[in-house]
Amino acid sequence: MDKLREVPDFCIRHQTVLGYSMVSLLTAASEHIFFSMVFKCPCNYENMLYGSVFLIVPAFILFLLGYMVNARTWRLLTGSCPPEKGDSCSLCRTCAHYCLMLLPVTARALVAPLTWIAVALLRASFYECVASGNSLIKNLMCRDKGQECPKLLVKIPCNKTLSEKIPSDFLSLQAQSQLIGWLLIASIMTVALIATCFSHCHSPVSYLQLKFWKIYLKKEQELFQIKAKEHATRLAERNINCFFEATDPEPFQTPSNEDWQKISYLYTFSSQEQYYSMIHKYVNTKRGNSDKFREGGQNFPILGFVDEATASESEF
Repeated sequence: MDKLREVPDFCIRHQTVLGYSMVSLLTAASEHIFFSMVFKCPCNYENMLYGSVFLIVPAFILFLLGYMVNARTWRLLTGSCPPEKGDSCSLCRTCAHYCLMLLPVTARALVAPLTWIAVALLRASFYECVASGNSLIKNLMCRDKGQECPKLLVKIPCNKTLSEKIPSDFLSLQAQSQLIGWLLIASIMTVALIATCFSHCHSPVSYLQLKFWKIYLKKEQELFQIKAKEHATRLAERNINCFFEATDPEPFQTPSNEDWQKISYLYTFSSQEQYYSMIHKYVNTKRGNSDKFREGGQNFPILGFVDEATASESEF
């Protein structure tokens, strides 16, 4: 029983890594199904276009989906250009700020598309289709091989034995694809490790305080959901009762639009006044009316989890 109890704790401690691993596994499984049921290289001079579409377009779609399902994207964009602001919401003025804030989102959105490309390269079928129709590859592999070589090269994806009829000093198309795939995987892991080390080295708080911070955010969000449901239920019951009973509504305290806006701002860290969330800051600055609430801070990349944790689900 003790071993079983350790499983949920392990999942909570490593939920980020497990999440990325699950996305990668689902992407790899999707690539296998997609290849088995849909992909069929034409084995003619349209190979490059056909193969490129199957290699790049699904990866691009996964990249867009990564943005769409990330709560930080919508937390950043929701209400950023309200109608009452008119022309003051200038794209040129806010573009640099938004791009900086979206860097962590971009990194997470790249997990699925890079997994798709890496798995496809290791399988080699997509690359073989693309490379067999590429003029540069043809020139390299068919140099001084006669006019029959390019014709045989484009048919290799449909007939693997044809590669034996094209002796070359270069690696086979399959070997090239797998080599590029492993180099891509190694590069991704190296960049991810360097970025993680860099963000942790520049963390404004210690390791244990960071763990406490994440626990606090999890509990705050759980309580927020419970309280929000109770509050919404009571408000709905009051309105429904007044409608059916034709009575005047009793006073009901609910946060104003300004209050909702204040707790929806992106979190910024300040070493002078440390708060664990925007709600924490709101409560300790006289409901956001203190000058301390308006004071900005520095939004460290490693603290991006604050906004993500307070957005329970993405809406688009």
